[in-house]
Amino acid sequence: MKDTFAGMHWMLATPFNDDESLDLPSVKKLVDKAAESGCVGVVALGEMGEWRRLSDYERNQVLDAVMAAAGKRLLVTVGTTATGTLVGVQRAKEAAKAGAAAVMVSPPPFAKPNPAAVQAFYQRVAGAITIPLVVQDFPQTSGVHMSPQFIADLAKAIPGFKYLKLEDPPTPPKISRIKELTGDRLGIFGGLGGVFLLDELRRGGIGAMTGFAYPEALVEIIRLSFAGDDKKAAELFNKYLPLILYEGQDGIGLSIRKEAIKGRGLMASARARHPAPAIDDASRRELTHLIQSLRPDLIKPAAATKP
Repeated sequence: MKDTFAGMHWMLATPFNDDESLDLPSVKKLVDKAAESGCVGVVALGEMGEWRRLSDYERNQVLDAVMAAAGKRLLVTVGTTATGTLVGVQRAKEAAKAGAAAVMVSPPPFAKPNPAAVQAFYQRVAGAITIPLVVQDFPQTSGVHMSPQFIADLAKAIPGFKYLKLEDPPTPPKISRIKELTGDRLGIFGGLGGVFLLDELRRGGIGAMTGFAYPEALVEIIRLSFAGDDKKAAELFNKYLPLILYEGQDGIGLSIRKEAIKGRGLMASARARHPAPAIDDASRRELTHLIQSLRPDLIKPAAATKP
């Protein structure tokens, strides 16, 4: 039986106005685009959602807006990462109460490696909810490195740990090793903009949780891969790879991605909250040229994206 979570989950950016206030009307546009693109779900309040730069009140506003827009069309996974266990538990409970299908959680930061404390953190979070736990393995932001054996042990110890969002490159060999240890116990998703998506699927991944500005492209790559048409999946992947790589630039990637999403008419502003860097005019021109070379039919005139 196919896992209902298998497929593409679009990581939602949090839309802001130019003054950095929340742009809640654009949340519905993003969720609608995810549904229109064939995504099985969306992920709110993750790294791309700038969760660290939101107040608790704003988190609740975004969560309510996403849940209202998604309805029964999409599975909603909510990022509930926190710097402490108590707050992580509270956020997970809030997400479950709001109707989330799952919560996605990175480990809290630790001054020194402490696998026992990481496991205890996840046990307390998972024990507070009845919906699935998505463990986010993203050491570039968490600072916590989780080995395949640790992940396998965590899955054995925590029944609610159903899915892994793997963003610790090189991801394909790590997927293979985790599957050797866990079999089909975990559903593994790729992230990182989709840069390793094709190989992740070949190694047994069940989809992607990522914020690439053209989710329909990743939806189709996943569909073709699931259907066994590796040749067409590779052709489409290779077509979009230059844009995936351009979006994934360290430091400025979120601003680039928001600019691309704004260009689709899905946000009134590409603003990321300070101190996130904004892209310069030259990068904006490069991005526009790259997109137009791929899918000019999807590019709207700049005037059409103004609020």
